[in-house]
Amino acid sequence: MPEYRRILLDGAVVQTVRDGDELVAGDGRRVKTDDAHHLPPVAPSKIIAVHLNHRSRVDEFQIRLPATPTYFHKPTSALNSHRGAVVRPEGCKWLNYEGEVAIVIGRTARTIAPDEAGEYIAGYTVANDYGLHDFRDTDAGSMLRVKGSDTLCPLGPGLVTDWDFRSKRLRTYVNGEVVQDGSTDEMTWDMHYLVADIARTITLYPGDVLLSGTPANSRPVRPGDVVEVEVEGLGRLTNHIVTGPIPVRADVGAQPTESEEVLSTALGGDWEFRGIRPPRR
Repeated sequence: MPEYRRILLDGAVVQTVRDGDELVAGDGRRVKTDDAHHLPPVAPSKIIAVHLNHRSRVDEFQIRLPATPTYFHKPTSALNSHRGAVVRPEGCKWLNYEGEVAIVIGRTARTIAPDEAGEYIAGYTVANDYGLHDFRDTDAGSMLRVKGSDTLCPLGPGLVTDWDFRSKRLRTYVNGEVVQDGSTDEMTWDMHYLVADIARTITLYPGDVLLSGTPANSRPVRPGDVVEVEVEGLGRLTNHIVTGPIPVRADVGAQPTESEEVLSTALGGDWEFRGIRPPRR
């Protein structure tokens, strides 16, 4: 399966093809994958994410899914890359990882059937759909600041074509320990369905990204943690958490909160045990 990576090479943005432990530019230049300055593998015009899709996540929240998926939008300013720093703003506490698969559009798509959607997909990459739940009380509807704040959408390390999304393992690690362990087979709506659903009313352009949902056990991380998402056949996306140098301004807008809604979501949706919490990190 070919894998394409965008990197910064001698000051220029270059698309490369992976050849073992090296990345090869179109002009023949080679760089070791471990030495490369990675960029997001695509430059989308939009990033759309499904709220809930994996059955383990639905069970964790003890809810029932609607008949069809619901979505939210992450602005392109949230894009981040393999080995990029994910910023938890000063004054915020509840930044959660969510390991996912990202669908990358290859052809302009509008009003297509699910069984046609594969023809419009360029490939897939690994994503981490971070959530800043400190703003959940005010942004739960749009998820704009929760999921769209700067750096909260790492993608990478590369775009893999000819990848079959069926029966693939997805794992998330924090500091080397497995914290999420799921499979694409537990998705209620598969990749082709999601693309066709969105394309009914929203034109998808080449490079656009759809995030397909996360398994159970999304939990908070803190500055200093190293978070990795590994998807079978797509590779491993690595990021580290840092504290933003500037606090969230207190003289405008809603402020970070620690309500029951925030804590229950960040700590795993223990709805029937509100107020009974595991020790905080």
